[in-house]
Amino acid sequence: MNQLKEKLTGALKKCAADIVRFAPAGRMRDPAVKKIFPEAKTVICVAFRQLRGTRRGIEEGTVYYQYTTSVETVEEVMIPGALLRGCSILEEAGFEALPQRRFQLVMPQEGETNFEIAYDEIYRGREAETVLDFEKCAEDCGLGEIGLSGSILTDDFGPNQRWGFILTDAELPPDESANPHLCDRCGECIKACPGHALSLDGRRNSWQCAAYYKGANRSKNPFLPPDILKDDPDRLKIIAGEADLTPEKAMEVIDQIHSYPPIKHAMVASMCGRACDTACYVHLEEKGVLKRKFKTPFRKRPVWSLPLEE
Repeated sequence: MNQLKEKLTGALKKCAADIVRFAPAGRMRDPAVKKIFPEAKTVICVAFRQLRGTRRGIEEGTVYYQYTTSVETVEEVMIPGALLRGCSILEEAGFEALPQRRFQLVMPQEGETNFEIAYDEIYRGREAETVLDFEKCAEDCGLGEIGLSGSILTDDFGPNQRWGFILTDAELPPDESANPHLCDRCGECIKACPGHALSLDGRRNSWQCAAYYKGANRSKNPFLPPDILKDDPDRLKIIAGEADLTPEKAMEVIDQIHSYPPIKHAMVASMCGRACDTACYVHLEEKGVLKRKFKTPFRKRPVWSLPLEE
């Protein structure tokens, strides 16, 4: 192995990275790579697991905040720290390096939203065109494949990881591209969504997703007030996850859901914990295709549900 690549991989794993992948910049389909760093020769993908246990409270319907606070810690502390360390090593070797973490508050798409973030904190504009397509770049780096729901799936953690990138003008030996083999298009991700925000082809309605990620479905949110949306003629459809929400209606619903205090960095508390990813993980674990094994299965009991009306 190239000495610089070996040094980088070791240092990044000492920063708790679970997976490190290298790819030539020419392999990247996302034109933003060259817009951001025209001289880039290598893209390094650095991935961290999402702890399986942080989903346990949502799975059991007991406690919810660990999921979002763990996501926040990985995205806002662990990934930036690892990327800065990797860039420092490259600079010490005489190369330029640029860290690229997921900037949750910036979106290039007008009219869309990021379901993990407070909708009124998101910046949408032309400058956002130089934000990387994280899923496409992860696939090109060989981290994993894009599943039906749009999540990256890896042999180690299924859909349960977060990642960032380093763009550098150092030419480093590449790893192989991802070989899709995990997603069998079973549709469990689509069926699991409490707001029917995923279509049969895997396309996500971002506003629908945002409302039900935060807990608009009464059957999956023990904190939803009994009189929520009491004057809305579509109340029962909304709290059952059967309404098609416009962006304006989704904002109205989101503004009435208050379960936990806001998380830092504009992240919102999740009541579904990305139910699509949980269902995907359960399916892959039951198939026995994941490398990381546990003493007990994640899904130990039947999926729970609350009555729509008390």
